[in-house]
This record gives sequence, C-alpha cells and structure tokens, in this order.
Amino acid sequence: MSCFGGDPNFCPECGNILPLPGIQDTVRCPRCSFCIPVAEFSGQQIHSTVVFNPVEQSSMALEDEEDSELKGPVIDRRCSRCNKEGMVYHTRQMRSADEGQTVFFTCIHCRYQEKEDS
Repeated sequence: MSCFGGDPNFCPECGNILPLPGIQDTVRCPRCSFCIPVAEFSGQQIHSTVVFNPVEQSSMALEDEEDSELKGPVIDRRCSRCNKEGMVYHTRQMRSADEGQTVFFTCIHCRYQEKEDS
C-alpha cells in the first residue's frame, strides 16, 4: 500500500524523486526499488527552466588589497549589524570530519563577520 501519492514525479512508496523515463519498460525508484510502468507516464509533459544570476551578482571581487578577503559568491543574506542584503561566504572544516562544515559570512557593506555551524 502506498504511503505517498498525488505527484507522479515522486515514488508512491518512499516519496523519493523518480528518474525520468528511459528506454526501459519501467521506472525504478533508486531508493526503494519500487517499479512503475512507463505507460503510466504517457501523455505527461515535463517543463523545466534554469535561471542564471548575472555575473556581477554571482561573485564579488573588490579592487583594493585591503578588501582582498571579500572574494567569493555573494548570497542573499541580511547582515545582522547593518541590516543590508548581501554577504560573501566561505566554508572550513573546523571540527571533526564526521561533523558539518563551519560557514563564515562577511557583509560586503560593513565587513561584519558571522559564523554558522552546519
């Protein structure tokens, strides 16, 4: 008996995203191996869109040697000090290997630094 249902893009047994139908007669869930006949996907259309950020928004490289540490991807994160949008980030493995990385954020406006353990 199915636990999940409604969207044909997801496995009705475990909820995992199903791969696109290929040349096989069935679509097999990569997580639980549930099989769905390809005929059930007949007539469905799949539409996808990829939106790229402009180059000037995707990374920040400042000219001054003093600001050389502010290179990297700019994300939409609000600074807790100046309350402006836009922070540069980088990650480091500060703790043991079986724990998440530490993410360091630097505001591109006031240079305030925050860290987040993920």
